[in-house]
Parts: sequence; structure tokens; C-alpha cells
Amino acid sequence: MTQREADADRPGELELFLTQIRYEGRNIHSYEFVDPDGGDLPPFSAGAHIDIHLDGGVVRQYSLCNSPAERRRYVIAVLRDAKGRGGSQSLHERLRVQDRVRVSRPRNNFGLDPAARKTVLLAGGIGITPLKAMAHALREQGADCELHYCARDAGAAAFGGELDALLESGRLHLHFDNGDPARGLDIAGLLRGAPQAGTHLFYCGPAGFMDACAKAAAHWPAGTVHCEHFKAPGRVPDAAAPEGGFRIEIASTGQCLPVPADRSIADVLKDAGIGLATSCEAGLCATCKVRYLSGEVDHRDYVLDAADQQDYLTVCVSRARSELLVLDL
Repeated sequence: MTQREADADRPGELELFLTQIRYEGRNIHSYEFVDPDGGDLPPFSAGAHIDIHLDGGVVRQYSLCNSPAERRRYVIAVLRDAKGRGGSQSLHERLRVQDRVRVSRPRNNFGLDPAARKTVLLAGGIGITPLKAMAHALREQGADCELHYCARDAGAAAFGGELDALLESGRLHLHFDNGDPARGLDIAGLLRGAPQAGTHLFYCGPAGFMDACAKAAAHWPAGTVHCEHFKAPGRVPDAAAPEGGFRIEIASTGQCLPVPADRSIADVLKDAGIGLATSCEAGLCATCKVRYLSGEVDHRDYVLDAADQQDYLTVCVSRARSELLVLDL
């Protein structure tokens, strides 16, 4: 049986061959995965991510950072985070060249807007990964774009050689603050004023960087600002959100299940034998997105846009403002 035939038994997953681990910057390694049989991989678009399945049932999401035009490999880059949940450390310590690794097929919640006349990309630290793929795609399309890459110093900036073409064309702007934010990119100044018609902004990075970008772009037109969080931001308590539990109804069977205040919809569904794929469990990846048919949802995710939230919720973090939510299951 070929690998392609084996993967057909798990339509959402692939088993790929790890061909290269490369040092990209301080505490940053890139990982290249290919089809063990040498074939093309499922296509992806700039901004897409894959799930990496590690030992012990650990699943982590990482953005694809190579060009979407490349069909024979997936490349991710991972910053070893000693203060994280352990996924990046496990990946750095345990993965070896020639390992076979289970990964998901690519999913994209952070795609480029094909109607954009100009695209501004702002990357903070390891947030460069999805934006690097975007920069490749936009350059190959001949589209108008600029990439601002913020890092502590040159040693902390990844992909130096691969970004040279952008640097030479004047599309890449490097900003090193050496630990003093005042010496870094003036994000507020860059985004101040009304953007040119058709300009779209994409940004990704650590929490402080994300906050600065959100505040600086608050006046941009609706639908032109896009972001992706690597970690769930600290949530400000919603005084209007109800406390306590609620009920969910399974539309196909009429089964009603209570969801206590200290449990997620995903937990309750799992206990009831209704299996749904979950991954980040923080409202960041949309793996557990489910359509709902009635009820008022307290959306607590960071990935669904306003249009999606009219019809979908994420069972890992969403709660209810009404007593009952009817799920299209």
C-alpha cells in the first residue's frame, strides 16, 4: 500500500517524511515535510496552517511559510518557547530527520484578499511565518505589497537568505529594536491616516505587537484589517455574558445535553459519544467549527469573522447567551 492509499483511510490527515531541520534564527528551526512516495502534496494558499501531531496526543498548529506554488513540500518554522504549553519544546527536542509525522491537510483562516490593490504585511517575531508565504505569493503575482518585519535583532530574525529578494526590491523593511520598543517600528505612525482605497493590512506576532497593530488600525475601513493570533489574548470579562450553564440540542436526534459552567461544549459532546475534531482548544484554529440553527451564541473565538459567526460557533470556547443552542449535528 502506498502512503497516498494509507492516507485515504484518514481523509483529514497525512503521514509525511521529515527531510530537513534547519536553523533559521535564535531558538527558531524550520522543518520540511514531503510525501514519502515523492508525490505532490495537497495544495495550500498563503496564510494556511497545518496541525502537527506529536507524542502523547499533543496537537499544535503551525503556519506554512514556503511559497504556495511549491507542491512537493510543506515548511513550517517553530520558535522554541520555554514559557509555552510544551508543544514547541517537544517538537524541537523529539523530531528528527527521517521521522514520519502525522499532519493535517492545510486549512486557511487567514487568507489574502484577491481584490486588494495593495497589501501591507506586519510581522512581529515568529509571526513572520504566515506573512512570508503571503510575501512569496504576492511577489509571484506581481502584486503591490510591502512587508515590515520586527524582531529584537538580526540574530532573532528568521529566513534572512530567503527574504533577500524582497529586501533588494524595496518591499521588505527590517526593524530591530534591540529590546527597546521605542527604537522599533512606529506602528501607529505607519498606519496613521486614511489608507489608500483597496489597501489591506495583515499582521501577526506576539501579544503586545498584536495590541499595537489593532489600536493603530482601528480607524481603517471594515474588512480591510486581518490578523492571526498564535496565542489566545487575555480576555476582558463580558459583563453582559450570562454566568452558569445552558443546554445544547442535537438537531438530528433531538437529544438535549446540559453544559455546566465549568465545561465546554466540546467536553459535553465527547462525553455523549459525539466525536468532533478539536485542536487548539482556544478558539484559534476553527477545527471544531459547527453550524448552529437557533439560539444566541456568546462567541469567544479569535478566528471566525462576523459573517461566519452568524451561522457557526467553535465548540471549544463558545458559550450561550440563551438557555438553549441547537447544533446542526
